[in-house]
Amino acid sequence: MRITEEYREANKRLHEINPKYGSSSAKWAPKVLELVDKTGSRTVLDYGCGKGQLAAALPQLDVREYDPAVPGKDAEPEPADLVICTDVLEHIEPNCLDDVLQHIRAVTLKLAFLNVATRPAVKTLPDGRNTHLIIQPETWWRARIEAFFDVVDWAPDRDWAVSALVRPR
Repeated sequence: MRITEEYREANKRLHEINPKYGSSSAKWAPKVLELVDKTGSRTVLDYGCGKGQLAAALPQLDVREYDPAVPGKDAEPEPADLVICTDVLEHIEPNCLDDVLQHIRAVTLKLAFLNVATRPAVKTLPDGRNTHLIIQPETWWRARIEAFFDVVDWAPDRDWAVSALVRPR
């Protein structure tokens, strides 16, 4: 299971009441352009797209969107050459993380770019929980990600996040 119905509804409500929740992906547009150029990718999947800011920032690309908590973006995604998953994995229910990583692997044709926060979020869910359900150090994340992917590049970002370029096995 990739998400429980209770958690899907909590995230859907947060998307509705907080215009900033799920709206930070446009900052990754330069990195996505660089990766598209380097890999010759023709399709991009924004996995956990939230408000869809990445696709809006890259209208020249075929950016597909998937987010199980956003109506209209919750359909099962088609595989893409390049999968972008930023500020998502730390929001996953811990008991669903392996299924989500397996799903990302299944929809990644060439490479995936992952960015994961390793500290608490400033936002909370309607029930009071921190929106980052998984707060773990980058070494923990690397072990979890390596269970599903070959790591091409691993870059800790200060003490609060890690970026990884990975290839499905």
